Amino acid sequence: METFYTLHPVMQAFLATCLTWLVTSLGASAVFFSRQPSRKTLDIMLGFAAGVMIAASYWSLLAPALEMAEGQGSVPWVPAAVGFLAGGIFLRLVDKFLPHLHLFLPRSEAEGITTKWRRSTLFVLAVTLHNIPEGLAVGVAFGAVAAGLPSATAPAAMALAIGIAIQNFPEGMAVSVPLRREGVSRFKSFMAGQFSGMVEVFAGVIGAATVMISQPILPYALAFAAGAMIFVVVEEVIPESQSGNHADAATMGVMLGFTVMMILDVALG
Repeated sequence: METFYTLHPVMQAFLATCLTWLVTSLGASAVFFSRQPSRKTLDIMLGFAAGVMIAASYWSLLAPALEMAEGQGSVPWVPAAVGFLAGGIFLRLVDKFLPHLHLFLPRSEAEGITTKWRRSTLFVLAVTLHNIPEGLAVGVAFGAVAAGLPSATAPAAMALAIGIAIQNFPEGMAVSVPLRREGVSRFKSFMAGQFSGMVEVFAGVIGAATVMISQPILPYALAFAAGAMIFVVVEEVIPESQSGNHADAATMGVMLGFTVMMILDVALG
């Protein structure tokens, strides 16, 4: 790890998001096993992912944004509020125009611009959209390390990357397993699952490079990533985890995910 911490922040972001992509691929590989997870297991795992994202949004993104804004002499809540709302608005616009289909819904309920794309394609696009703010969050966290502020440290950024990676395992599974149950081949289901995590690498590198170029936007960028993640959690992840008959189990998954991410951030950050 010492060697990792000596690397350029953009390279750190690249390697960290490659880790999150790898774990997504491991989750997607569930389609190669004869026994696949039940709907209840998927709901619990989606709840877990939501809990991790909620905790990361505050401890790894909003809290440092407030501290950085205060250190820059700004009114602390202004960058956090503006960035947070901007992140949510940005994801809302993408959600409105990008054709996609949420997990467990019929083709007729696809969102975005009307298209004749296949259901499986729309489904993968939905999860890919979901992963953009996660990669952005990791990238911005590593880019913030270059600012040299106490709240922005490489271990803290790594804690965020580990938390995102953990919750990416069920996300990869949540893509590949339903596709396999719809009759898609194992290989194509796996490829779709792992592809959904690939976008995090690009988002991570862009996020890290952007905040390094212009450090004054750091608080806004951190809050932007937090707002984007909260939008995804509320609009997509939690409703999907609650759509089956396992709402209580999914809720406990949220609690567990939140706790795990909180421990990671406090212990490593």
